[in-house]
Amino acid sequence: MTSFRNLHQPTGRTIHIDGQDYAFFGGTAYLGLLDNPAYIQLYKQGIDAYGLNNGTSRTNNVQLGIYEEAEKHMAQRFGFEDAVLLSSGYLAAQAVVRSLAKIGQVFYAPGSHPALWLEENHSENRSFQQWKTDVIQEIQESAGSQFVIISNCLDNLTPELFEFSDFRQLPKHKKVLFILDDSHGIAVLEKNRPSVDTAAFESENLELVLLASLAKGMGTDAGVILGPERYIHLIRKHPIYMGASPSAPAALFALLKGQEIYEAAFERLHENIALAKDLFAQARLQQVPRFPVFTSKEPGLYRALLKKKVLISSFPYPLPTSPLLNRIVISALHSKEGIQALSEILLSQDVLIL
Repeated sequence: MTSFRNLHQPTGRTIHIDGQDYAFFGGTAYLGLLDNPAYIQLYKQGIDAYGLNNGTSRTNNVQLGIYEEAEKHMAQRFGFEDAVLLSSGYLAAQAVVRSLAKIGQVFYAPGSHPALWLEENHSENRSFQQWKTDVIQEIQESAGSQFVIISNCLDNLTPELFEFSDFRQLPKHKKVLFILDDSHGIAVLEKNRPSVDTAAFESENLELVLLASLAKGMGTDAGVILGPERYIHLIRKHPIYMGASPSAPAALFALLKGQEIYEAAFERLHENIALAKDLFAQARLQQVPRFPVFTSKEPGLYRALLKKKVLISSFPYPLPTSPLLNRIVISALHSKEGIQALSEILLSQDVLIL
């Protein structure tokens, strides 16, 4: 079988290998910015303006203004008091948990990304709903008053969107800080918004710090942390933030200047999601509303689609010994004709996942 592990091309709408073209419905570039000519041109302009990278830390006495400008932009764009940017989502996650987890007793939700872990393994076997019920009870019965909830905003694999409003039932003397990873949902489910409902945290005893890798939907090699100014101030003092080299300034230049490109891509993406949801209605696929991932546990789906020159994401989940989890990912790069062709293949006698 053809191996796709040593490519030298963008993972856009089509992958060309061994003289064959494969329609690609995988990856995490939901908005298609990694292969958007206009966005790439902006990145090139950023290189002309700032050079290839900036290898000095954010505490150096010589600084590029693009970083502070981009942080203010991100805080305003997503409706938070303040923001910091690091070179990756992993560093952003580590900077948050190492700065803020000591505030109170920590609870890790099921499926929390390993980037959010401290030292030990925080794998969970409970469902999110059962975990949430158990944690709320444990907090209510605890003698403590300070707690930290660490979770993803959504599970992009199964997929599942997590909901946190039940925590508002907690007594007001129980203070809870939520550290939530929105790497797959930020600016994807909602235009210029997180995927989580921030109104769920509008209570005097609940606070939210949101972090995300911007390398997924937003096509930017950077990690962002958004939240109240006092928490962002603590993160800016942490050695991870102070000592690490920042993102390439050209990437942040494109992020700042690419608002119109982003919004056009967002509209195309959601037109494609709506079309796919309609066309895939008869297939046994799982999907979160407005999220561009359709999953199937049909073990033979990957190979059946590959024979039709369609490439999707496929891997065992949740354990290496688990059955294959197949993910069909729709992006802003896909054409209506391509989505129509995929639906016909999915429902053909050769594939047939009814």
